[in-house]
Amino acid sequence: MQFQKKARRKRNSIELLMDSGLGKILRRIGVAPRRASSENLLELASGMLSLRGRASGPALASAFLDLYEASELSARQAFIVQFHDLYPHDATAIDAAVAQWQAKRDAASARSLNAATEAPSETLVRMLNLAPQGTRRLLAMREDLLDMGERSPGTHTFAGALDDTFAEWFNVGFLELRPIHWDSPARLLERIIRYEAVHQIDGWGDLRRRVEPKDRRCYGFFHPQMVDDPLIFVEVALTQEVPGSIHQIIAGQRIEIEPREAACAVFYSISNCQKGLRGIPFGNYLIKRVVGLLREELPQLKTFATLSPLPGFARWLATDRGFSGLVPDEASLCALAAEYLIDAKHKSGLPLDSVARFHLGNGARLEAIHSGADLSPNGLVQSHGVMVNYVYDLTEIEANHFALNELGTVATSKAVALLAEEAKALAKAA
Repeated sequence: MQFQKKARRKRNSIELLMDSGLGKILRRIGVAPRRASSENLLELASGMLSLRGRASGPALASAFLDLYEASELSARQAFIVQFHDLYPHDATAIDAAVAQWQAKRDAASARSLNAATEAPSETLVRMLNLAPQGTRRLLAMREDLLDMGERSPGTHTFAGALDDTFAEWFNVGFLELRPIHWDSPARLLERIIRYEAVHQIDGWGDLRRRVEPKDRRCYGFFHPQMVDDPLIFVEVALTQEVPGSIHQIIAGQRIEIEPREAACAVFYSISNCQKGLRGIPFGNYLIKRVVGLLREELPQLKTFATLSPLPGFARWLATDRGFSGLVPDEASLCALAAEYLIDAKHKSGLPLDSVARFHLGNGARLEAIHSGADLSPNGLVQSHGVMVNYVYDLTEIEANHFALNELGTVATSKAVALLAEEAKALAKAA
C-alpha cells in the first residue's frame, strides 16, 4: 500500500510536469509519459538529451527520476539495458570531430572531440545530478545495476558511466572526515545503528556505549550533498593493549581508561553505508586519515591495529578442507585460519577473504589470530568465533603493499607464520 501511494505521488508529479510549459515542449518533440514504464523512461531520457537546456535541466532531471522511482524494478532495469542500444555513440559526430582535430589541432577542436566522444549515458548521468537530491537518487540507480545478473554490452556502458562519474564525485579530496558523537544529530545516529555491518548495535544504549565514552571514537566520511548520511564509518577503541576478543571492546560493563593512558587505537568495525557505492574505494583513505587525527590528538599511541572478522573462513573450511558440520579444536582453528589468510586466493590473486584483502591491500600486517574472539551468532556462523588483528605500522605500509600486489606475499608476524606451518603439518598428518 505504501509503495502504491508513493507510485501515485510520483506519477502525479509527471502529469503536473506534462501540463506545464515544459511539458508542452516535451510533447512537441514526441515525449508524453503518462505511466511508469521503460518505454516512457526512454522517451523522457530522449527529451533530456534533445533539449539539454540549463533552465529546464533540473525540472527534466527531477521528472525523469520521479518516473524512474515510480517504475517497477523490471522496468527500471529494462531501461538501463535498452538505453545504450538506442543511444550509442554518434559515429558521424566523432568522425567530424576527428577530422576537425586533424585539420586544426587547437584547443577548440580538442574540446569538440572530447564532447563528441562522450557517451550519451555519461551525458544523461550528469544531467540527472541536476535534480534535487540527484546524487543520492543516482546511487539508487547504481543499486539497480548492481542487482542485475548477466550484463549486456550496453549495460556495461551504462554501468561504466556511473562508475566513472561516482569515482570523480566521491573522490576522497571532496569528502569530509567528521567525528560522530553521542550529541550528533539523531537522524545521523539512527543511520549508524542501521548501517553497522560488523557488530550489530542493539539499540540506543548500545550505541551510546560505543560513541560517548572518552576512550571510544567514531569517524565517518561524508559527501557535501549527503550531510547526515555517512558513506563509510569506523569505530575505534583506545586501549592499553591489543585486544583478543570483541567482548573486551563492546561489553556492557567495562572499565574506561583515560585517553592519555592508551597505547593502542583499535579499529574494530568498518561499515560501508551506501550499497550504490560498492566498488568505489575510499575505506583505505578513511583509516589513514583517522590514524593521522589520532596521532595528532594522542601522540603517545604506539600501535594502530584492527580486531577483524574472517567472513569467509567457515565456508572455506567446509568446502576446501572438508570440515562440513565439524569444528576443529581451537589450536587447529587458529592454524587453519592462518593458512586461509595466507594461502587461499581470490581470482585476482589477492587473499580470498574480503576483509583480509582490504587491510592487507592497504599495507597492514597480519599480526595475530584469536579463537573464541566473537561468540555472537554471526561470528560463529562465519568464522567459528575466530578473529584477527591486522597492524598498521606506518613505516611498513608501502613495503607491505608492494609485496602483496607485486609478489603475492602476505606480510605476517612470526607467530602467524608459525601457525601457517602448523596447518601444513596437520594436512600432511591427515
